Order: sequence, then C-alpha cells, then structure tokens
Amino acid sequence: MVKKGQQSMSSSCNFLLLTIFILAFLSIAFGEQSCSETFIRLIQKRNITNCKTLRTQGAEFAWNYHYNGTNSTILDILFGARLNSPEGWIAWGVNPGKRAEMIGTKAIIGIKYSDGSLIVNTYDITKETKHGCKLLPSPIGLEVSNKSMENDAVSEFYTISARIILPKEYNITRLNHVWQLGYAIADGNQPLRHPTTLHNVDSTETINLTSSSGNSTGQYRSYLRSVHGVLNMMGWGTMLPIGVIIARYFRVYPFKFHPMWFYLHISCQVCGFLTGTAGWIIGLYLGHATRYYTFHTHRTFGILIFTLSTVQMLAFRLKPKQTDDYRKYWNMYHHFLGYGLITIIVINIFKGISIMQGGKGWKWTYFGILIILGSVTITLEIATWARFILSKLEKQKNNKGDNNKTPTS
Repeated sequence: MVKKGQQSMSSSCNFLLLTIFILAFLSIAFGEQSCSETFIRLIQKRNITNCKTLRTQGAEFAWNYHYNGTNSTILDILFGARLNSPEGWIAWGVNPGKRAEMIGTKAIIGIKYSDGSLIVNTYDITKETKHGCKLLPSPIGLEVSNKSMENDAVSEFYTISARIILPKEYNITRLNHVWQLGYAIADGNQPLRHPTTLHNVDSTETINLTSSSGNSTGQYRSYLRSVHGVLNMMGWGTMLPIGVIIARYFRVYPFKFHPMWFYLHISCQVCGFLTGTAGWIIGLYLGHATRYYTFHTHRTFGILIFTLSTVQMLAFRLKPKQTDDYRKYWNMYHHFLGYGLITIIVINIFKGISIMQGGKGWKWTYFGILIILGSVTITLEIATWARFILSKLEKQKNNKGDNNKTPTS
C-alpha cells in the first residue's frame, strides 16, 4: 500500500511539472511580437527600418544606427505609445550603468498638455528623482538633436523622435534602455511620478540594436513572473485544496478509502508544497530584482503562506498518536489552520493577478479552478450529510427493533 501511495505521489508531481513547463514554454514562445500596422506606417515616413513591440504599456520602438568613426554611434530613434488622458508624458532613455533601470537613465521626455500642445526635452533621472525631487529639463551628457513629439490623429499614437550620438562606452549590442508613461505634469515642463504597477516596473530591457528584431535580455523577469504565477496557482492554489478535499471526504464519509486516502492526501500536499515553494523562491528573487519597488502586502502574505504550510507539512512527522489524549485538540488545530491557510492563499493569488495585470485570462482561469473545486466540495458535502443522516436513521431503526423484541425464557 505504501508503494502505491508513493507511485501516486510521483505520477502527480510529474504531471504537474510537465504542465508547468509547457505553460512556461508557451509564455516564452509567444513573448515577442512584431510592430503594429499603425507604428509601421509612422516609421516608414521617417525611413526607419528596425522596429519592435516593447513588452509593456503598449509601447513600440524603432531605430536606425550607423557608426560615426570609431568612437561613437549615431542613433535615430522613434518611440511611441498611447496616452489615454487629457495630459501626460511619454519617455524613452538609455542607461550607461550595468543594468537597465530607471536610476541613472538619460531620458528624452515628451509632454502632452491639456490644450493639445506638445514639447520634448532631455532629463537626467537620478536617485533624488526617485526620492521625490523635481524632475526638470537638464543636459544629459549626450548630444541630442532633431527632438520632436507628434500625435497621429488617426490612431491617437504619441511619438517622440530624436538623433542621439552615443559615445563608445554605450555598447549598442547590449544597450540598456528604459521607457515609461505618466499621466500628470506640473509647472509646465515637470513630469510627475508615474504609476507603480508591475508594467511600469518592468519597462526596461537590454537590447541588441545590431539585430533587426532587437533581441533583448531584460524580459526574463516577465517570464519569471508568469512562471511564479503558474507555480503558485497550481501548487498553493490547486494541489493543497485537493489534498484537503481528499482528507475530508475520503476518510469516513461519504467514501471510506482507508488507508489509501492518507497517501493521496500526502501526495497532493507534498506536490503542492514543493511546487508552491518553488514559486515562492522565484517571488523572493523577483522582489529583490526590483530594488526600488516592493509589493508589501503580497510579499507578507507569501511569507505567511510558506510559514504556515511548512508547519502543516511538519505535522506529518510530529502528529501525536491515536491513543494520545490531546490528539483531538491537535486535529482541531490542524484542520482550522488548513482552512485558514487556503483562505489566505486564494486572497493572495488574486492579489498577485491584480499586481501582474494579467487580464481576464489569468483571473478566469483561477475562477474556473475555484468553481470546479467548490462544486466538488459542495457535492461531496451534501453526500456526506446525506449518508451520515441515513446511517443515523438506520441505527435508530435497528435499536428500536432490538428494543421491541420480547426476551425468551
């Protein structure tokens, strides 16, 4: 019987891992997209040949380059996005540092005013900017010419274009570039803080400008976030609840599969714990990678889920014996902690979906999982009570029949 339980655990884990790898592969395979017809029409007017769709905020980027001797590169850029607000700004920039991030970016920012007028200037993004200091036009240490901002009336696409001379320390095969959108301005030419959604945080990458498709290496965080979401949804949010359903409904009522229920229960809990822990570790890494933004509530709930799950897993080894007097109190603690844990897990998964802005696909997928689990639970709960009541009635009937028998002398 132990061997059968172990085989069940192994097959469940293998199926779960296969599903996760397939989802991760699909996420990577469909991550790159070509530019939209609207943006292609705009770049053709400027005789720009290289173009790519950026992975966040509906932004697109196009460029041409040629070497200016041995010490610099002349770069012509066009960056575009939609601004769905009466006023706001769009920005694109390069970062000479070791990583693609906001702090240290040399930016070109175009501002849209509520009256429809447009301006574009250069801005130096520093740590002081992150801490709330005013962001005002300033030299950025690069030669920038032909700056302009335009609005395509047909598509409502706003674009900024410029010619930039990059010194040799800017490696165009591994160029850190950053893009951003904001929806508020002050004092005429001061962009105010942009939203801090995950899409804003992930609006960076390292791009190879010598490749016509703009091969980039910064998108791994987006893929990791998808893997993080799938692991947590499958591990914490699916396997653990299935384990609870097995423990409640396959032990005595309405089905009695002893001791198979125990091995199935452990199988689901172990697979769920290992899968969820892998997602939790990836989440910790992602939280460290985005140094300037932390989603505190989601992070705190994640740590709480891992801690309580670890306590529940230890129960398999530390639970008291059936003959111990305090076994019933341990059962109460184990059950209530499990139900509370599932509640926190469901809340945190939806919070994570909201942070990722995963759209209706992620949300309805997990809604579907919860509907299936809920339907199974309700059906089995009704069957449990029906069988329990019938067994009580049958027992009472048998007792009444025994009492009506007359003793023989």
